[in-house]
Amino acid sequence: MHFSIPETEVRSDENGSTYVAYNIHVNGVLHCRVRYSQLLGLHEQIKKEYGNNVVPAFPPKKIFTLTPAEVEQRREQLEKYMQAVRQDPILGSSDMFNSFLRKAQQETQQIPTEEVQLEIYLSNGQVKVNILTSDQTEDVLEAVASKLDLPDELVGYFSLFLVQERGDGGCTYVRKLQEFELPYVSITSLHSPDYRIVLRKSYWDTAYDSDVMDDRVGLNLLYSQTVSDIERGWILVNKEQQRQLKSLQEKGSKKEFIRLAQTLKYYGYIKFDPCITDFPEKGCHVIVSAGNNELNFHIKLPNDQMKEGSFKVTRMRCWRVTSSQVPVTNGTANPSSSSKCDVKLELAFEYLMSKDRLQWVTITSQQAIMMSICLQSMVDELMVKKSGGSLKKQMQKKRLNGSFQRSDSQQAVKSPPLLDSPDASREQVVKISTKLSSVSLRGLSSSNSTGDIRGNDFHGNYAFEGIGDDDL
Repeated sequence: MHFSIPETEVRSDENGSTYVAYNIHVNGVLHCRVRYSQLLGLHEQIKKEYGNNVVPAFPPKKIFTLTPAEVEQRREQLEKYMQAVRQDPILGSSDMFNSFLRKAQQETQQIPTEEVQLEIYLSNGQVKVNILTSDQTEDVLEAVASKLDLPDELVGYFSLFLVQERGDGGCTYVRKLQEFELPYVSITSLHSPDYRIVLRKSYWDTAYDSDVMDDRVGLNLLYSQTVSDIERGWILVNKEQQRQLKSLQEKGSKKEFIRLAQTLKYYGYIKFDPCITDFPEKGCHVIVSAGNNELNFHIKLPNDQMKEGSFKVTRMRCWRVTSSQVPVTNGTANPSSSSKCDVKLELAFEYLMSKDRLQWVTITSQQAIMMSICLQSMVDELMVKKSGGSLKKQMQKKRLNGSFQRSDSQQAVKSPPLLDSPDASREQVVKISTKLSSVSLRGLSSSNSTGDIRGNDFHGNYAFEGIGDDDL
């Protein structure tokens, strides 16, 4: 997730005294407003718990009232501090940090703690769960699982996602709901009926489908999601496959339906909105899909030529997300310095194109962070599998320890470290462990749909073995 403090506000407290509020944004959207003293209190707590050596530098207190220039300097320092804490694998996942953000979010939106009903959308309908407005993401997920009678050991196979419905009937996956937010507050603060919280499977390896299909509720959830993905065109189906699927559907053969769908192109992928890439040349329009341990590109070149190809996560040396402020002119020719700004997000990854050639590939998309989360969860899943573990074993361990709650343990699939705006003095990247070097690669699959693009594919087809971080 991308943390920033792009602006400050002068506000008044209940006694009429003015103070400077620092607006913390996540993915370009306001999450909470906090005072310097609140962040200082958090800093002191973290220092006490983890020691001075772990905690990043915090801007010092000032005796006199700050000048506008000093407020701006403090804003920049606090932004770097929040980014550094979030990026740290220990501090960023600590309940101390996450509970601070949850409390600040609730206070900012001025939503009292009370019992409410929250609507959660499924692929074939919705359920209403009774929760508290102060319930965190894991609490809400457990409430949904309980409502559906989904077994405890399968809860970790699913996640809650914030989704925006589009006018054309499609949907945009904005992000996976995180441990530092309150789902009810997050959805309410958007003030738009276009946003929904959706339950969807959160794993990539289709081998885990068997675990889910062994349970009646899990089977129904996976089946309805598969049907929905086919209907929206995320999974490619030719006429013969469509006929077979329809026959299985009419017979009520859900497992067989899913097993046939598993053989189809883009099964289990998440499809992103059209965006821009610089590969193979700048300014190319692209539709990116994430799945099967890869990012799939469906590209339209400037000369209208079409290309398709895949970038395997095991061949990515590292990746980063960067943000920049883009002025919103509202139709005026000369935007003033007070004009509002949109956040421009980019995902860039360094890819092993051939045995000795690395190349940066950049995607400009408002879903860049969601793409990054997908990449990180793919790596996490591969690492679990490489070590001989599984999602089921992790869920069983949590249940035995009685610590499924987010406050007591980290989630099975972690979100990626925060990567802030480009900085010439330090390039922040996510490195892929060399433990993944033995994972086999595949070329592009041949088209199995009449509407699919053939030929002009691009992909690296060299082994990643024997190349470690020192060599790259």
